[in-house]
Amino acid sequence: MGFLPLILIIVVFWFFMIRPQMKRQKELKNFRDALKKGDKIVTTGGIYGKVVEIGDYYIIMEVEGQNRLKIDKSAVIKDMTDAVPAK
Repeated sequence: MGFLPLILIIVVFWFFMIRPQMKRQKELKNFRDALKKGDKIVTTGGIYGKVVEIGDYYIIMEVEGQNRLKIDKSAVIKDMTDAVPAK
């Protein structure tokens, strides 16, 4: 009976902390794997651009003014295709 509170704390910790984080990581990995040429994206550094080329571990994105940046695939955090432009 002494271990019951400890086990309960571990179970609660699993369902409220670890499980949701694992789900977010899986969704982000699936998103990065599904990227294709022409998608609008945002990097972790806040750089907005459009995907021009995709490699195994990198993405070449085009930013304002026809500039191209080679970034790591793990730096992509959002798809901006459906985003509403700012007024």
